[in-house]
Amino acid sequence: MKKAILVVSFGTSYPETREKTIEACEKKVAQEFPDYNVFRAFTSNKIIKKLKTRDNMHINTPSQALNQLKELGYKEVIIQSLHIISGGEFEKITAQVEKFKPDFDSIIVSQPLLDSMEDYEKAIEAIRHQMPPIKEQEALILMGHGSKHHAFSAYACLDHMLLNEPIYLCAVESYPGLDQVIERLQQANIKKAHLMPFMLVAGDHATNDMASDDEDSWKSTLEQAGIQTECHLQGLGENPLIQAQFIDHIHTAIERVKARG
Repeated sequence: MKKAILVVSFGTSYPETREKTIEACEKKVAQEFPDYNVFRAFTSNKIIKKLKTRDNMHINTPSQALNQLKELGYKEVIIQSLHIISGGEFEKITAQVEKFKPDFDSIIVSQPLLDSMEDYEKAIEAIRHQMPPIKEQEALILMGHGSKHHAFSAYACLDHMLLNEPIYLCAVESYPGLDQVIERLQQANIKKAHLMPFMLVAGDHATNDMASDDEDSWKSTLEQAGIQTECHLQGLGENPLIQAQFIDHIHTAIERVKARG
């Protein structure tokens, strides 16, 4: 029986970070599961269109990829999301998968990075592995994407689990916001903040919203508040412990397939 793993991410138009993160995760999946063929899809139509126009690179949406797998005769498909939370982008995947269920003997959507409590604990360990050395009166600020979806609470939960460490999680589009974290930094007498994306890729948000010299960037906002900054542009997809979490989720999905018989 032909078996496939479809690796789905939001995507990025930055070639260097795509190679270090998305492609690195895909290669790790291919190495770990040699009985499966690995395919790619992006959920961002904007990025798909940009890559086609700028680079003449065609990337499938999840629906297009599943249609291709159906035509190629695949019968078992595991979809591994490289998204961080079960938010709106993740729900795009589950919605598109639903209509393809009759076309495959087995089709399962595996979980994004943060699902179980164990996932949160593993993510914290991965952050410790990736973060720079933090000296006295210094802190690490993680830039999460955030979401208007109710799953935004995942960011607040992870931030709360980090309360005993000099690590603060902020979200671009939801709670906890940067202004709230700056208040906490000032109360803790933090003089320098290391900035790092809590995102799969170090793409547009990390490059522009976090690390640029623009007046409203996180770097500039912190410096205006009297806090020195140092930016570290590595996406989570570069982190071998994060890659291992996604691999673990695929193993769990395969066990679900076996349990169904």
